[in-house]
Amino acid sequence: METVARNKQRDRAAAASVVETVDGGLAELIPDRERPRAWTLLIDGAPQSHVDLDDPAHLAFEYQRRLGHIADLAAPPNRPLQVVHLGGGAFTLARYVAATRPRSTQQIVELDAPLVQLVRRELPLDSAARVRVRSTDARAGLAKVQDGWADLVIADVFSGARTPAHLTSTEFLAEVRRVLRPGGFYAANLADGPPLTHLRGQIATAATVFPELALTADPTVLRGRRFGNAVLLASDRELPVAELTRRVATDPHPGRVEHGRALADFAGGAAPVTDASAKPSPVPPASAFR
Repeated sequence: METVARNKQRDRAAAASVVETVDGGLAELIPDRERPRAWTLLIDGAPQSHVDLDDPAHLAFEYQRRLGHIADLAAPPNRPLQVVHLGGGAFTLARYVAATRPRSTQQIVELDAPLVQLVRRELPLDSAARVRVRSTDARAGLAKVQDGWADLVIADVFSGARTPAHLTSTEFLAEVRRVLRPGGFYAANLADGPPLTHLRGQIATAATVFPELALTADPTVLRGRRFGNAVLLASDRELPVAELTRRVATDPHPGRVEHGRALADFAGGAAPVTDASAKPSPVPPASAFR
């Protein structure tokens, strides 16, 4: 009987799913069986975002929880932020900031215009949220942001499950730093697997632009045992490493934070990436999304 019930539940979820072709591939909005108005966005089968319209402060994905911690620590509680989101997905982090820091002003830069239209239609933003969405390339959109405007820049851009090459270089990060106010935070979702060449290169690249870095991820990812996400945090000021470590350690799926000498040792003398040498992040193995 339990198997029959599960099959019926799966069939109901499939019937309620929204499937459309967007520029990035086949987009699917799959309803969450445990949360009445929550959805997971997949692009070509790869999970991209999870959104709960009734509780936008709920972050289901591990890497999004870690980005949420960084948004929490970017300024004193309740203070509005000015945030640039490079990569929109289902606008999960923009919804989170709007819910936890009312009166924040945010810009989302998302190249995939049909995806933006799908998300706006099926998962509408709160009308009170101060969120502007631009359908353009992330680096081109960043170039239009004025100097020192942002408290926080979040980079979460994937094309075919890979970060585009032009968003991995020192020249790109120099633009990020231009946009940040003094003391602002840059946070990037990075995906890599053994031997972690891409991740080490991104640490080395960020170190040429920002004096303070920290990296958080599942320990098995940091040990090079599986493909997964890591979140890089960078700034021109001292980072709240102790509090970030505490928050990450108490997550449902605990992570680890590396910084200082340990992070430099982890990078292992990797060379910084420039526009001339940049490559997309590696292709995830098929097992990464099972």
